[in-house]
Amino acid sequence: MVSDEKYKDPFKLGRKDLKNLYEDIKKELWVSTTELKEMCEYYFDGKGKAFRPVIVVLMARACNFHHNKSEEMQASQRSIAAIAEMIHTATLVHDDVIDDANSRRGKLTVNQIWGERKAVLAGDFILSAASLALARVGNTTIVSVLTQVIEDLVRGEFLQLGSKENETERFAHYLEKTFKKTASLIANSCKAVSILGCPDPKVHEIAYQYGKNVGIAFQLIDDVLDFTACSSQLGKPASADLKLGIATGPVLFACQQFPEINAMIMRRFSLPGDVERAHEYVFQSDGLQQTTYLAQRYCHKAIQEISKLRPSPERDALIQLAEMVLSRDK
Repeated sequence: MVSDEKYKDPFKLGRKDLKNLYEDIKKELWVSTTELKEMCEYYFDGKGKAFRPVIVVLMARACNFHHNKSEEMQASQRSIAAIAEMIHTATLVHDDVIDDANSRRGKLTVNQIWGERKAVLAGDFILSAASLALARVGNTTIVSVLTQVIEDLVRGEFLQLGSKENETERFAHYLEKTFKKTASLIANSCKAVSILGCPDPKVHEIAYQYGKNVGIAFQLIDDVLDFTACSSQLGKPASADLKLGIATGPVLFACQQFPEINAMIMRRFSLPGDVERAHEYVFQSDGLQQTTYLAQRYCHKAIQEISKLRPSPERDALIQLAEMVLSRDK
């Protein structure tokens, strides 16, 4: 039985360092034109879970405590949490343009309200503001660690636009895309705060591996929810990936039982009825269970890594956060 003392809400613990996160981001996004300002601030409404910034501040404190038994957070570490959220949001704005999406987080997308051209520019602008904030941290190692994220995000989006003929290559391609599009940001942000808080390269590796494994698990569960959650829970349309022609874990696992999905994957579910048939096959197969099981393996690996740090409330919160990733429903 877990004692109440130990079972603290990681989000509550993390948020105490994020009180003015969105105000600070809005300061970074200071712009003279009202329209651009409105577009850039649109997603920074403080209504999201702030999943990434929470992980980053918890990791910062866990690494600081591991190193010198003081959890005190540095201003530069807090900046990394804001920068990570800005990079993430810039990519959401761009992804919505690429996917021609019309809703996110339960509201209309930037591209729906202001149009695609302006949305692309807003995404660029948020990214440039993140780059300026990163330059101000003034540490070249940190700059190269977080610049890697931006490269990975672009490469991940390219991977998503292609399909692999060979089935075994296809799964590796999917996991690589998942790492680049989702996990790299979490892994490298965790690594960045660990570098700022502790000189030991072993700790940097622990932070990176935790972020990477939690990030991949998070996306695998997201891919399951795309099939199982209704659109009101998700804040975006359900089965969105299939409609975009993207085969995620549940479909790739279903393919092992129903090889006829292969042809659909190669034509990116473009024929009438493809999306519905693929959807049925996923539910007839054990694709959802297999994907969830794979996510569990990544979460266990994350917990194994972070457990190498000296015990602290933040370290325990990160362990709990990895468990929460598996049980979320939106």
